[in-house]
Amino acid sequence: MYKIYSINGPVIKIKGSTDFKIMEMVFVGTNKLMGEVISVSKDFTVIQVYESTTGLKPGEPVENSGEPISLSLGPGLIGNIFDGIQRPLTDIANASGNYISPGTTASPLDLEKEWEVRFTVEKGETLQPGDVFATINETDLVIHKLMAPYNLRGQVTEVKPNGKYRIKDIIISVKDDKGDVHKLDMVQKWPIKTPRPFIGRKPMSIPLISGQRVIDTLFPIAKGGTAAVPGGFGTGKTMMQHQFAKWCDADIIVYIGCGERGNEMTQTLEEFKELIDPKSNKPLIDRTILIANTSNMPVAAREASIYTGITLAEYYRDMGYHVAVMADSTSRWAEALREISGRLEEMPAEEGFPAYLPSRLSQFYERAGFVETLNHLEGSVSIIGAISPQGADFSEPVTQNTKRFVRCFWALDKELAYTRHYSAINWNQSYSEYINDLSKWYNKNVGVSFLHHRQLFIYLLSEENKLMEIVKLIGKDVLPDDQKLILEISRVIRVGYLQQNAFHKDDTYVPLNKQLKMMEIIMYLYRVSQEVIRQGKAFSLLLNTNLFEKVIKIKYDIPNDKLEMFDDYYKMIDDAMNKIL
Repeated sequence: MYKIYSINGPVIKIKGSTDFKIMEMVFVGTNKLMGEVISVSKDFTVIQVYESTTGLKPGEPVENSGEPISLSLGPGLIGNIFDGIQRPLTDIANASGNYISPGTTASPLDLEKEWEVRFTVEKGETLQPGDVFATINETDLVIHKLMAPYNLRGQVTEVKPNGKYRIKDIIISVKDDKGDVHKLDMVQKWPIKTPRPFIGRKPMSIPLISGQRVIDTLFPIAKGGTAAVPGGFGTGKTMMQHQFAKWCDADIIVYIGCGERGNEMTQTLEEFKELIDPKSNKPLIDRTILIANTSNMPVAAREASIYTGITLAEYYRDMGYHVAVMADSTSRWAEALREISGRLEEMPAEEGFPAYLPSRLSQFYERAGFVETLNHLEGSVSIIGAISPQGADFSEPVTQNTKRFVRCFWALDKELAYTRHYSAINWNQSYSEYINDLSKWYNKNVGVSFLHHRQLFIYLLSEENKLMEIVKLIGKDVLPDDQKLILEISRVIRVGYLQQNAFHKDDTYVPLNKQLKMMEIIMYLYRVSQEVIRQGKAFSLLLNTNLFEKVIKIKYDIPNDKLEMFDDYYKMIDDAMNKIL
């Protein structure tokens, strides 16, 4: 039996033991708090504890488990709410109230619930690693596929008949090449810091459609891609992730609330329970897993919550699903690393963060990807990570290091947010490196003109940014009419296209075909207005037509299923221009 030598917040030391392994799970104290070995030397073993160490004393026992911290993977994950170390918060609240007592344990999965199992293999068949041997209707929206462990290959010697079973019931037996018989139930264990295996990565050539115009048009993300969403306090990071989770065409959502405020996390959990999935009219929670680790929970568990979420995402990816992970926010996760690093007396790097911050960020984002799974299906994990830089300073270490490992950067702007411009993505600071990868898909499935109009939008917004510097100095009136037109059409793009109303039935989600139609009508108005100015007509005549305001309101006035109404707007523009000429 090993005993605690010293305690420093979540970090404890054991003196003179060499029986522990790095990343091994241990149980600390009389309450058996969960911990992980993070340093081993001939003098001391250092452990970080994932629960509150209040009341812990030197001399209390420490037990090693011989295993890394692992998740229980099986039916019942969807729709559940876990903390950072996969304790089911709803079950704990029902059993012991609203506060988690030290050492509280509960099975992550319901051991008594019976699931209707339909087997897809028969006795005598050969089972390869990752092969699906049974399916379960986990929810109305998700079919759970029971897969052979990645290290098991052999012949099926026994299969139970189709019917209802509990998750720990033995339902299939497999004899491996050595003659050993493996009896399988519905639960797998997987270490949270070990990526799940797959056959190979595939090109990221399909966009993750969100219905948010500024993302789908200007800064798209691919299925299997990564995106960072940095923004100061109140810029709408959480709201944007909620909207993305609700409308993106991922099959499953994993939402990680990492170090967020408790009241905000409570609101998030309640909202997800009430939201209706627009594609199926079923509750959105039927394809969502929530991980809640609030700012007052132990910091070590905050670090674990990120790995818990990505491991759950990989598990469903291996079933052939496209999974979107919302991490809100990675800054709080990095702060947990900094606090633990400080208690370990490690040499600090920039702003006190540990020197290994970049490698930890890369380990997290590298687990995204579009892959061929072991059972020859296609699946993906896309990661959208929010960043909360102090003072909205994008030059701080977490933001700068994250930019090295993501290919999408959606920079949220405080001024846009305060003027109620949703989403507050600054088009001058943001970028997407997926355009070349996705261009073939856009040309085939939306139209060859989509990316052309996108490029024109970016050009006009860039020109507007330059002209506004002149306007601030000498005013708008001194500009020539062609430059006044650029400012006006850029306003139409900003207000009529990029700004979106999450509470309007037609504007909360906009399909790509309507996005293309909206771009075409805006650019048509720009071209005919240029022709009017080239013929010497005053810009004020164009403003008097009120066409710019009418085009801005298209997003509300034309329903998503009545795109033929765009023809009326072309006629209206032509009639107005003919009167001027």
